[in-house]
Amino acid sequence: MLILRHGTRAELVVRKSRFLAEATPVDSAEAARELWRERKRIYAGCNHVVPAFICGPQGGVMGCSDDGEPSGTAGRPALEVLKGSGITNVLLTVTRWFGGIKLGTGGLVRAYTESAQLALADAPTAELVPLTRFTLVLSYLHYETVRRRFPEFAAEITGEEFAADVTLSGMIPTSNYIVFSEAVRDLTGGAAVPLMLSSDDGIPAPSSSKQ
Repeated sequence: MLILRHGTRAELVVRKSRFLAEATPVDSAEAARELWRERKRIYAGCNHVVPAFICGPQGGVMGCSDDGEPSGTAGRPALEVLKGSGITNVLLTVTRWFGGIKLGTGGLVRAYTESAQLALADAPTAELVPLTRFTLVLSYLHYETVRRRFPEFAAEITGEEFAADVTLSGMIPTSNYIVFSEAVRDLTGGAAVPLMLSSDDGIPAPSSSKQ
């Protein structure tokens, strides 16, 4: 699966109706729904804000709405474009300002499909990398030695607390977690091992598949 590196947008005008398609990275279905509600507030003067989203490491959580358009003419076409893109953790909204000329059901399907395609056409993507968050308590004796090895395992420090010992918060690609834990154990003579906190859906890999 892929994820977006950053949001994209595209506009389309069909028989005086304006369509604004915006694709944005999100980390959950609830975040997607909240962003959709926010866009409905932002574009209060529009006629429709049609959402489609896909979330999860396998793209298994998805949803859409026609937001007042005839059933099946808006949300479903946008969602089908998302499904075909292989992108997850993404919200796509297509905002429509009615231009006074009815497009008919076929015209609406084509307009929402094309708007979604335009927003994703040159979207910068990266491979999804499952991520594990952890904490690690180290003595000051081992702190620098262990810290220097983090880049080797693509581990990132997200927080540090200095007290009687040093407590590190961090995240690491899940595939590296076991070998990282073993390295920390070896470096500290068994005195320290990372404590897994949670696994997230993913982060971008170092290199993108589209620029």
